[in-house]
Amino acid sequence: MRILGIDPGLQATGYGVIDLTEQFTLECRAAGVIRPAGSDLAPRLLQLHTELTAVLHEFIPDAMAVEDLYATYSHPRTAILMGHARGVIFLAAAQRAVPVLSYTPTDVKRAVTGHGHAGKEQVQAMVLRMLRLPDAPIPDHVSDALALALCHASRERGLRVTRR
Repeated sequence: MRILGIDPGLQATGYGVIDLTEQFTLECRAAGVIRPAGSDLAPRLLQLHTELTAVLHEFIPDAMAVEDLYATYSHPRTAILMGHARGVIFLAAAQRAVPVLSYTPTDVKRAVTGHGHAGKEQVQAMVLRMLRLPDAPIPDHVSDALALALCHASRERGLRVTRR
């Protein structure tokens, strides 16, 4: 199973592609950041869609894991803008018939570190270790995207074990 993790944002959207093999091993295939340029919203969203569509076309994931919107934002405008980015991400996935699952930051931290309130450094260290990467994934958007993919892989492992 190939999983694409997405850490959505208008300044930077992190992505990470991992494979969950039949033997339940994890392999990182790709990771990076999409950085839409300019200040106008519509061209930024178009660039996000175009670049994400290219990632979807190149790696052909079986599922996409996206960070859910937080329940509380100190700045409501941030939630609205994040909703725009998530809408474009969901659209790109739907155009390629890739199922999308949303995970809260707490779910992701719990799946990767065992603790729902782990810090960024802990998450990054576990991503490095779980995927046997030579270097820590930076910036945070990349490690967060890989953590989202790992969260879904952990759920998939549980589902497969339960189905037997």
